[in-house]
Amino acid sequence: MDNSHIKKQIQRLSDQPGVYQFFDRDNKLLYIGKAKSLKKRVSSYFGNKKQDSYKLKILVSKIVRIEVIVVGSESDALLLENNLIKQYQPHYNILLKDDKTFPWICIKKEAFPRVFSTRNVFKDGSQYFGPYTSAYAVKVLLDLIRKLYKLRNCNYILSDENIRSGKYKVCLEYHLGNCLGPCEGKQDSDSYSSAINQIRDIIKGNLSQVISYLKVEMSKHAEAFRFEEAEQIKEKINVLSRYQAKSTIVNTRINNVDVFSIVSDDDRAYVNFLKVIKGAVIQAHSMEIRKKLNEEDAHILALVIAEMRERIESDAREIIVPVDLSSLFPDINVAVPQKGDKKKLLDLSERNARSYRLDKRKSKSNLKKVDSSQRILEQLKKDLHLQVYPEHIECFDNSNLQGSEPVAACVVFRNARPAKKEYRHFNIKEVVGADDFASMGEVVRRRYRRLLDENKELPQLLVVDGGKGQLNAAVKSLDVLGLRNKIAIIGIAKRLEEIYFPGDSVPLYIDKNSESLKLIQQLRNEAHRFGINFHRQKRSATMVRSSLTELKGIGEGSVELLFREFKSMEAIKEASPDQLARVVGQKRAAILRDYFSRDTV
Repeated sequence: MDNSHIKKQIQRLSDQPGVYQFFDRDNKLLYIGKAKSLKKRVSSYFGNKKQDSYKLKILVSKIVRIEVIVVGSESDALLLENNLIKQYQPHYNILLKDDKTFPWICIKKEAFPRVFSTRNVFKDGSQYFGPYTSAYAVKVLLDLIRKLYKLRNCNYILSDENIRSGKYKVCLEYHLGNCLGPCEGKQDSDSYSSAINQIRDIIKGNLSQVISYLKVEMSKHAEAFRFEEAEQIKEKINVLSRYQAKSTIVNTRINNVDVFSIVSDDDRAYVNFLKVIKGAVIQAHSMEIRKKLNEEDAHILALVIAEMRERIESDAREIIVPVDLSSLFPDINVAVPQKGDKKKLLDLSERNARSYRLDKRKSKSNLKKVDSSQRILEQLKKDLHLQVYPEHIECFDNSNLQGSEPVAACVVFRNARPAKKEYRHFNIKEVVGADDFASMGEVVRRRYRRLLDENKELPQLLVVDGGKGQLNAAVKSLDVLGLRNKIAIIGIAKRLEEIYFPGDSVPLYIDKNSESLKLIQQLRNEAHRFGINFHRQKRSATMVRSSLTELKGIGEGSVELLFREFKSMEAIKEASPDQLARVVGQKRAAILRDYFSRDTV
């Protein structure tokens, strides 16, 4: 390839720091980079040295024009590079995209200020603390504040005039003890403002300052023999001390520093950020960056640091990093610790980055599992000649013991996996005796009548455990409900794993090793297991109830009242005589207590 025109452009480049931009023949911006020496860095792309990266070769082959912007220092080049990448998003640059709007903690500018989290910052005179990179961290902090201080959460305008005129009345929060009722003048503004000042210090990480203030207040109350108030303040001190001990990672003299670490794979980098105030981690965030041109870790880390510090408006005068980046950040202290407390922080950050990488790999593995589910369901659709993709499948099975206690079970699979919260049991109500066909018809009709009444989603496939008889009964129920052509239905006979279709006397035999058949078998086996368990529970409950009704003076009505009140035999046994008497009267309660005492001897 003739790149003589490029070499002429390079010859005119400066040796000063700056940003370079590569364009293709259509004047499309391909790549933006920074350099300590523009001439040396850009020349490296077009030298005789063979390029290791295939993507880099492709990039170089497309370049027809170079533009540069000279700046005063390498740090200025980094900031300009970061801003230009965000503005133009070239194809070959790594993009530090993050669609999250980070949360803030707001202390509202108003009489008796509210304290709450928000993702919207307004220039209304309120105080905003953050942004926090973790919504969970905000929740923990606000939970701590609410545990320590009783603040209002209503949006009343609590002016002196409104309070004096009695415009507002205390709400449920006051009666629950979560608010001290400033709306009715039950709390003055001075005590409320004192609490807000302490909250500001807690949010800023100045816990020691708050604890010291509270200790002085506790002593004052104790000296004035107001021991109840002193005890309440002592509890606050204990809560804050526990929170401080839990949060503090290293020496409290390490104050207001940003910690960054990076771990890399061939195609991705994982960066972790920690904000440390007085030895405690108050913010943490991890991000995944997809590499484009085998970028070096130092380059990726520098871009992330510039981006994160701008995004969270960090005022830290020190950063702790694994590699020396002092030339890129000359206005702050860049520490690359080898030992001590700062090294412990760097190690902690790196552990977080590695843990984040592991989580990402697991999530990708789960995506592969989803892909396998899709493959299985596509095969099932093909094998059963279905019109739609069977994402939602339901299977029914009957269970009875020599005709007694007939029950049925319905299991639900979504994306080829059990959705156990949606499983349902059925007591057979309309059919007398052991009639599997009629029982199947009853439960299918009841199940889908309810789904229709509640306007809920219907399955794409219905599997009936049984042969032609059970299948025909289920089909009749679908006909009654007008669902005959809205839900695909099959029956599976146990003996030879035959698949039956409505109106077809010839069964389908699916390959025994097919994933489709294995899924149908799993559905059938799960329905059978679920139904058998319910049947055992019901037989056991029947035996328990019959043992009570055999007692002289205890009838079926009394047993029904007992189980309605106490729910289980164990709870009935543990109930006191007074509790039993309130349900069935003194005489029957005495009979029951006598029976239970004999039963435990």
